[in-house]
Amino acid sequence: MRRDSFAPEQSRYVVRAERDYLAFVPPPLPPALDFDRSLVGLLSEADRALGELAGAGRTLPNPRLLARALVRREAVLSSRIEGTQASVSDLVLFEADQPTHDDGNDVREVFNYVKAVEHALDPNRRLPLSVSLLREAHAILLGGVRGNYATPGDVRRSQNWIGAPGCTLDTATYVPPPPERLWECLDAFEKYLHADHDLPPLVTIACAHYQFEAIHPFLDGNGRVGRLLVVLLLAEWDLLDAPLLDISAWIEPRRDEYYAGLLRVSTHGDWAGWVSFFLRGVAEQARDAVRRSVSLQSLRDDYRARVSTARSSALLGVLVDALFDVPALTISRARGILAVTHRSASLTVTKLVESGILTEVPGRVRNRLFVANGILQAIEGDPTAPLP
Repeated sequence: MRRDSFAPEQSRYVVRAERDYLAFVPPPLPPALDFDRSLVGLLSEADRALGELAGAGRTLPNPRLLARALVRREAVLSSRIEGTQASVSDLVLFEADQPTHDDGNDVREVFNYVKAVEHALDPNRRLPLSVSLLREAHAILLGGVRGNYATPGDVRRSQNWIGAPGCTLDTATYVPPPPERLWECLDAFEKYLHADHDLPPLVTIACAHYQFEAIHPFLDGNGRVGRLLVVLLLAEWDLLDAPLLDISAWIEPRRDEYYAGLLRVSTHGDWAGWVSFFLRGVAEQARDAVRRSVSLQSLRDDYRARVSTARSSALLGVLVDALFDVPALTISRARGILAVTHRSASLTVTKLVESGILTEVPGRVRNRLFVANGILQAIEGDPTAPLP
């Protein structure tokens, strides 16, 4: 990393590590941020959109089911930013099948992200908001996948860096704090999370995300844990009652702008540029989540209406709701959900196929698999498109 890549006011945070290379130690939060008219307008728009999403979430009969659907979308897109190729469809088929062995790690990485979010947001979790909680989430995220070499749950004890393939510490674009300064940075970061904040909450979350990425405390998985932190803080600070905002849907198609924005905070102190990018994303994804939640709720109402007749079994409605949790199932999963015999579960699934809610995946003689394509379309597709 070159010192002359940093503006003069930022170069004072470039330090020489014990092993004689240059690294960047971000100054403690909060930053000095000038709220000009543009930034105030973006903050107002993001606050308003997020408030509308929070209000929409509170009117939903079962926000947990719809939040689970949007968490899957966030998991897929946050993981895709890091190079995975799995889709929401791949994820739900994996969840329904629960294979003990799989040929590739991409879908398991996404599945692990869902589990990490659920763990971090569990109201009965063991740990409060802290670096230790993020370490637990990291351990879940990288357990049993390609990042397993990167000591899941452990803060790094060696140096990492960011740059073009094959670059070295000397030619890297960015070198985060050296190991001997890492805990100093993490302690300050954790204290900031619990401090009284003068900045508005959304701006504080944008700053916290940058700071985590700048510290880069793990050998792998920093980006995903940093985006999980956004979801966590929105819930911890009561901005949303459920994880309905999928910020990665904004970042994924703009990943170059995302990485450049984070880097310019380090190299030039460009907080306004980064916070503006983040607030635009919050506003856009909050509006999208409102539309998507309405679409999913309408679809749930339609499905329940299809199976609610005078002679229908209450089991059908139970299974419909379970599909908004995981939009695919086997007969065995249906049997476990309904606590009935294999034959009764099979008959119930058949009725959902006949009603157009489920479609059987072809080519599977044993352990037949059924998918709710309408729910997948509502999660992945255009939320304003007509219901299937």
